[in-house]
Amino acid sequence: MAFFTHHFCRGLSSSAVRSAVIKHVTIIGGGQMGAGIAQVAAATGHSVTLVDTCEDILKKAVKGIEGSLKRVVKKKYADKPEAGEEFIQKVLQNVSTSTDAGSAAQGSDLVLEAIVENLKIKQDLFGHLDKLAPAHTIFASNTSSLPISDIASSTDRQDRFGGLHFFNPVPMMKLVEVIGTSATSQETFDALFNFSKELGKTPVSCKDTPGFIVNRLLVPYIMEAIRLHERGHGSKEDIDIAMKLGAGYPMGPFELSDYVGLDTMKFIMDGWSAKDPDNLLFTPSELLNKLVAEGKYDWRRILQVQVKCPPRRHWSL
Repeated sequence: MAFFTHHFCRGLSSSAVRSAVIKHVTIIGGGQMGAGIAQVAAATGHSVTLVDTCEDILKKAVKGIEGSLKRVVKKKYADKPEAGEEFIQKVLQNVSTSTDAGSAAQGSDLVLEAIVENLKIKQDLFGHLDKLAPAHTIFASNTSSLPISDIASSTDRQDRFGGLHFFNPVPMMKLVEVIGTSATSQETFDALFNFSKELGKTPVSCKDTPGFIVNRLLVPYIMEAIRLHERGHGSKEDIDIAMKLGAGYPMGPFELSDYVGLDTMKFIMDGWSAKDPDNLLFTPSELLNKLVAEGKYDWRRILQVQVKCPPRRHWSL
């Protein structure tokens, strides 16, 4: 399934990554976030392996990457169609796919997960890969809300573990939150920070606190908009218009929550509420819980699953 490192490698210090340059990246999770990260990494010359448990999901992800690249080319290479096609093919050549995360991690400088926002599933994944990946390999999570230290606790490489929180849609959004825990070595943090710059992003340094910077401010704002609507104090449309025209925001909280996903919002609030139940900002919303329970993950439509794959309840690696 994958190669095993020698036992003595487990004891290597963070100096193993002191002068490391991230060139080969394994991205686990072929959804919108994983595919977006794969695209920007491949477009900046990195060798990328995109991993998921289902071939159909991977095929859909690669097709999505190609479609996104065509939109980029349409603007960037409007007068040079041949150069645009060459660019697309060059980027796609940097992307390979696999359904075996353990094998994919072999030779990787960075393993980055972008899977379901569930602590145990992430811990199980990294706990498994920790036994297989080379000693120098850095692990990172794209979690938007879970503590990095909790995810890293399932491994023996906590000094080589950090957070890389990208924003959706990844090819367009410039920000990356780079999160270090109390155990993350400076060498690891610097490698993740520099990698973000290589992708053409603007990284910001974050502590391992709930929601980091953006979501710690953004999620309570969206939740209060939902509660406002839930109390009958404003329609979704009026609340969005009010925040766009009154606060100068490019989109309102309901439009923004569609980008985040109502299921993701619920995952975040459930986690924060469980850790700090007395914090009124983390009070759950009955309306949000009801919509997610009904399979309604945005305010416009019920999510329709397009690929015929079993639910990804766990990663059987």
